[in-house]
Amino acid sequence: MGRNLLMSSLENASFNILLQILFRCVTFIINAWVIRNVGHEIIGIMNVRLLLLESTILFLSREPFHRACLGQKDEFVWHQVMNQIWLSVPLSCLLSFIFVYIWLNILPLGHPELVFQYEFGCWSVALSCILELCSANIVLVTQLFCFVKLKVILDTLHIFVRTVLFLSIIVYDRSLALIAFSVAQVGSIAVIVLAYYSFFYWYIKFKPLYAKGALKVKFLPNNILERLYSNMDDFNFTTLRDFFPKYLGSINSSFNKKLNTLTLSFAKQGVVKQVLTEGEKYVMSVSPVMTFTEQATYDVVNNLGSLAARFVFRPIEDSSYFYFTQMVSRDLPLCKQDQNKIQESCTVLSQVCKIVSSIGLVVLVFGLSYSRTLLTLYGGEVFVASGLPVQLLQSHCLAIVLMAINGITECYTFATMTSAQLNSYNYLMVFFSISFLILSYVLTYVLGPVGFIISNCINMFARIVHSIHFISNKTKDTDFRPLQGLYVGKYFLITLFIAGCICKFSENNFFYNSVVTHIAIGMVCLICVLLSWGYENKNLIIKTYQKFMKSEEKMATD
Repeated sequence: MGRNLLMSSLENASFNILLQILFRCVTFIINAWVIRNVGHEIIGIMNVRLLLLESTILFLSREPFHRACLGQKDEFVWHQVMNQIWLSVPLSCLLSFIFVYIWLNILPLGHPELVFQYEFGCWSVALSCILELCSANIVLVTQLFCFVKLKVILDTLHIFVRTVLFLSIIVYDRSLALIAFSVAQVGSIAVIVLAYYSFFYWYIKFKPLYAKGALKVKFLPNNILERLYSNMDDFNFTTLRDFFPKYLGSINSSFNKKLNTLTLSFAKQGVVKQVLTEGEKYVMSVSPVMTFTEQATYDVVNNLGSLAARFVFRPIEDSSYFYFTQMVSRDLPLCKQDQNKIQESCTVLSQVCKIVSSIGLVVLVFGLSYSRTLLTLYGGEVFVASGLPVQLLQSHCLAIVLMAINGITECYTFATMTSAQLNSYNYLMVFFSISFLILSYVLTYVLGPVGFIISNCINMFARIVHSIHFISNKTKDTDFRPLQGLYVGKYFLITLFIAGCICKFSENNFFYNSVVTHIAIGMVCLICVLLSWGYENKNLIIKTYQKFMKSEEKMATD
């Protein structure tokens, strides 16, 4: 196959970062408008309660199948992979009924005037999850065959449709905020699913004509057609029916036992990982730790604090996971695999570790001095008057460093573990999740909302230790030491420390008199830090630049 998996992963990560920035900017603007015109409680219900329902259903029903099937394109029959991924739809239906019942009957709302809108919102979220999983098969094919720009275009369309629907209804009647959220949720997902199927219907229809040289599409230049259809000899789908389940004569031939085992391993892991990822929201929803107003405040600060994770780390992790699944076999020791692939994958792991660790440290150092500035500009003096939002955001800055390291090390770990190792790790994840929930509950009562973040930091540190141990054992029989990338450089650390001291001095002496001066000092310090990092990692910058230039030259030639 002529695709460059590394370049595809880099391109995918780059586009995803831009998309996340766009999506978060839109979300922040909408949240700010809702807070000022509708109220904090609506934000708490939408962003904590309803989005928690969505993430619970989607993660538990989609993640195991997607991760299991992602690295299996060349190992199993395509119909087996399609059959496997479609199992997520009936599972999502079952989970939807279970969790909607829990959300409506067990989790208290406390606002009788919002009961109808809340019920409508819960059922709408469940319907949107089921609809989204009806395109899980096509999303898998899109990623495996590197249709990067298609995913970017449709994700952008999703944001646009969702925003237009939400604002159209809420501007008409502010009291229908939850109805607006629900309609926007279902409508935007329905548009995306239809768009995915429409594209591949068109793509499959014209592929034979392109092979014969007879394809002429007025609104598409020839170079775009070349990019769409070149290196697609292994794209064996000839009709949309190939994307749907197919009975192959018996259960054993329709499904692959190894793929089932791998899916089950990821499913067990997914339950625990969901608890670890959304643990604080479950604690908020189940126990009377915070009111919806306090939850809304926590959610706003949490979103600001996790900007780096959402904008940068998550897209990098998704693309890296895809890359490692294609480059490294789960079932063979590294020393028995293609050493060129292993060397490249270890180099990529080392470089990504260095990049995300450096970003995390920059966020930590500057976040300690600029949390108050950011929150004041976003929510005003009244919003930060209690001091709690500032404490929350500063605590997040520490969590981001651990999040950066944990994300990429765990990504490589999950991409290269065997089924047996995944099953063993599931038991450890159970221990992590139980400890996390207990810590969250206890520390929240002792320290307040900051306890959520501290418990998360403790949990991530334990997971980092495990991932580092796994990677060290995985590479001990080779000459590669990818974890050395966690050392970010002497000059960078020294410059970062000095910059942190200067920024803290600036906050204490200039912030209350001149915010502009304080920000200007921070910008100068940030430039110095970036220059020191660039000096120590000039080889990495040059290699990355050369790879992108070669990619651009190849695209221009095509």
